[in-house]
Amino acid sequence: MDDQGSMLRHFLAAIAYRTQKALRDAPATFADFEAGNQVRTPHQLLAHMDSVLGYAVTYFEGGSYRNAPLPSFADEVQRFHGKLETLARHLEAGTAMIDTSPQQMLQGPFSDVMSHAGQLALLRRLAGSPVAPENFIVAEIDPDNLGPQQPAPVSPDAEWPERPR
Repeated sequence: MDDQGSMLRHFLAAIAYRTQKALRDAPATFADFEAGNQVRTPHQLLAHMDSVLGYAVTYFEGGSYRNAPLPSFADEVQRFHGKLETLARHLEAGTAMIDTSPQQMLQGPFSDVMSHAGQLALLRRLAGSPVAPENFIVAEIDPDNLGPQQPAPVSPDAEWPERPR
């Protein structure tokens, strides 16, 4: 694996970490939270994130990707993390990308999914259960851990103005 593949794998691990940070300890009702104005629910958003990553997989394997929403949010979480792992395996193996570059993969589907991880965090706040901020520079991001079991924050902010009272 070259330096670009290593960086992309690390970015996938950061996506896994930030997605789980947004989902960790969420209320049971969070998956179906509706913010209004046709904003995707967290369940729908995670299905979309899987779809974007599935599209990225086609740049390694060819073909096309269409997912059907899964009935349970927990199943959706597992499928999403499985897709991160599939992409990481291709990067680790040095699988050639089809008609794209590492830079395009980063600026396209990988960045899109990271944006959606931020949307999940925002939806948590709107749902009345905000996520505590932390110093992500020192977060334990591990490219070998792309599953839902992500470590707790190393350096959470002691004070944050939007903390629930």
